[in-house]
Amino acid sequence: MLRDGLEQLELPLCSEATESLLAYVELLAHWNQTYNLTAVRNPAEMVTRHLLDSLSVSPWLKAGRLMDAGTGAGLPGIPLAIADPNLQVTLVDSAGKKVRFMNHVKRQLGLGNVFPLQARVEETTVDTPFDAIISRAFSSLASFALAVRHLAVDGTRLLAMKGHYPEDEISGLPDWARVDAVEKIVVPGLHENRHLVMMTIDP
Repeated sequence: MLRDGLEQLELPLCSEATESLLAYVELLAHWNQTYNLTAVRNPAEMVTRHLLDSLSVSPWLKAGRLMDAGTGAGLPGIPLAIADPNLQVTLVDSAGKKVRFMNHVKRQLGLGNVFPLQARVEETTVDTPFDAIISRAFSSLASFALAVRHLAVDGTRLLAMKGHYPEDEISGLPDWARVDAVEKIVVPGLHENRHLVMMTIDP
C-alpha cells in the first residue's frame, strides 16, 4: 500500500526510507494502545491517513528549516523528515506524552534531522528563523497565522493542510496574512477533499 501510494505521488524513496516510514507506523500503533496518540487505530489506515497524507505536500517543500506547529504524534513532520534528510524539522507540541513518543521515534529510527520540542506554539522562541512552518492541526487559518506570527520573518512560508477548500477561513484572515496559493491535493487511497493553503505574513 505504501509503495503503491508513493508511486502515485511520484515520490521515489529508497528502501531504507520506506522501512523507516513503516517502522514509524508500527511504533505509533504500539504506543497508541496506551497513550491514545491518534484516533486512527488500524495500521493500514495509518499508512493512508498519516503517511501518504503527510507526504502529499512534499512537492511544495524545499530543503531547509521546517517547523511543524501542533504536530501531535509527529504529523506531518516525521514522515516528511524521513522522506527528505535535507529537511531540518522542529516538532512542536505542548503534550508531554506526544513529545516523549517523538523522542522515542527519533532514537529508534536514528532521525538526526528531527527536533521534538515541548511548548505551546504561541510561546515558542528560536534563534534561527524557519524557512517554512506547516500544520494540519489548527482549527482555522487565522488561529494558525496568529500563533506563528512571531516566528515568521520575511520569506517564511506558512503551509496549512486543510480538507475542503476553506473559503470562509480565507475570508476571515487578518490583513497581514496573505494567501499566495491554494493547491488541491490528491492523497492515494483517501477519497476525501484535501487542500494546501500557502501563506506569507507581511512584516
